Amino acid sequence: MAELLEAIMLICFGLSWPLNAYKNYKAATAVGTSWQFIALITAGYFAGIAAKFVSGNLNWVLVVYFINVVCIAANWLVYFRNLRLDAQRARTVVAEEEALIVVA
Repeated sequence: MAELLEAIMLICFGLSWPLNAYKNYKAATAVGTSWQFIALITAGYFAGIAAKFVSGNLNWVLVVYFINVVCIAANWLVYFRNLRLDAQRARTVVAEEEALIVVA
């Protein structure tokens, strides 16, 4: 029963990550995204996986942990993509401002 409850908790968390990655992908900005939060969640998943190995309780729930790690990895990819897009936009704004100064 404990394994089922653990799996339900992981599935609930896990379902939120693809939705979050999609939302952030569509937003195309890292503004408002907390890398610290993503890092804490990532560390939590790895701690859960380590606990399974340390306790010797290797069961089917471990698969759910690994699926969640894949989902959180997608969030990291989107976060770094969005950082790159934000930097590109900032360079464009600076270039446009410099062009206006030269013209004036």
